[in-house]
Amino acid sequence: MGTFTQISQRLYRLFISREENYNMRCDLHVHSIASGMFNAPGLNRICRECYTEPAAVYKRLKRMGMSVVTLTDHDSIDGAEALRHHPDFFLSEEVTVRMPSGTEMHMGVYGITERDHAEIQRRRNDFIALLMYLTERKLFFSANHVFSGLTGRREAEDFHWFESYVPAFETRNGQMWPQSNERAAQLAVKLGKIAIAGSDSHTIAGVGRTYTELRGARTVDEFFAGLRTGHGRIHGAHGSCGKLTADVFSIVRSLFWDKPWTLAMSPLAILVPAFTAGHWLNEIHFCRKWSTAVERGEKRKRMLWDLDSNFEANWAS
Repeated sequence: MGTFTQISQRLYRLFISREENYNMRCDLHVHSIASGMFNAPGLNRICRECYTEPAAVYKRLKRMGMSVVTLTDHDSIDGAEALRHHPDFFLSEEVTVRMPSGTEMHMGVYGITERDHAEIQRRRNDFIALLMYLTERKLFFSANHVFSGLTGRREAEDFHWFESYVPAFETRNGQMWPQSNERAAQLAVKLGKIAIAGSDSHTIAGVGRTYTELRGARTVDEFFAGLRTGHGRIHGAHGSCGKLTADVFSIVRSLFWDKPWTLAMSPLAILVPAFTAGHWLNEIHFCRKWSTAVERGEKRKRMLWDLDSNFEANWAS
């Protein structure tokens, strides 16, 4: 059934009866301890991005009402090992991708296999090669936190690539400034992109508070088939500076517990609010700059091959 329901909205409605029209929810952006080390200079040898064990993430997501569960750790699927036995778990990752302009972006790739992971990691420094692989494998993928400076600088060319070849945009991220999410949602509507949502939580507190919902799906395949045909809905919390500050303090506490010798640096924790406030102001500036630039820009022609940007034509077998 998955192949048929991926072709058109009419077939989707035909094969999913009203009696089966219940809600399936999934937090499509969530991290565990497998996301690795914090990438800031000076911290990349001692502090992890996240200290939450995969089993704890799973339990929290189920308590928060998620029907299916995935992890999107940074360039890693190691956290999946503890969750493979759950029938409602599927494999995903958040890939750090090198764009043709030389910048980096985060891309969520969903419903993958171990072989896919290996090939994705091999190609992630070449966006075009990665794009060809994802298209050939018909994997669902998204541009995450489109108007965020988390991955560094951005170039106008990057948005042209997103416009032409990325089928989905993360339009609600539980860690992002609300207006950043709103601008991403507006751009997704303008370009006809699929909208998805996830908590992007690196601590247990935010897990499952932002999610994507689909009415009528019964399996993971049907969930993504419904998203591809425009039936997904986004729900849940946006980010705030206060929320970010609390999460950083939580990670710092976990660092002290994991490496007691770092307690010698505990007086520096007083700088956390200043750090997060500076980061938050930078995010606001980044969003305003690039959302304005994109809004003023003209629609560009596709750059490599004639690929339907909403991907419906490419999912049919």
